[in-house]
Amino acid sequence: MPMSRRKAFLLRVDPELWAELEAWAAAELRSVNGQIEYLLREAVKRHKQSGSPTSSSPDGTAPPPAH
Repeated sequence: MPMSRRKAFLLRVDPELWAELEAWAAAELRSVNGQIEYLLREAVKRHKQSGSPTSSSPDGTAPPPAH
């Protein structure tokens, strides 16, 4: 995907989680951004393969109704 077509957004991350992601990314020769994108793509792929409805939460429960 060309860089011009990527969606940029701000993500606030706990400093301890950031340090873990940074170390993991370095071990796999990726940037932190690249590592996060890789993890998100893998999670979406697993979600699609599981046949779960797209509206479910990560724990498999339905999200609370919107007000």
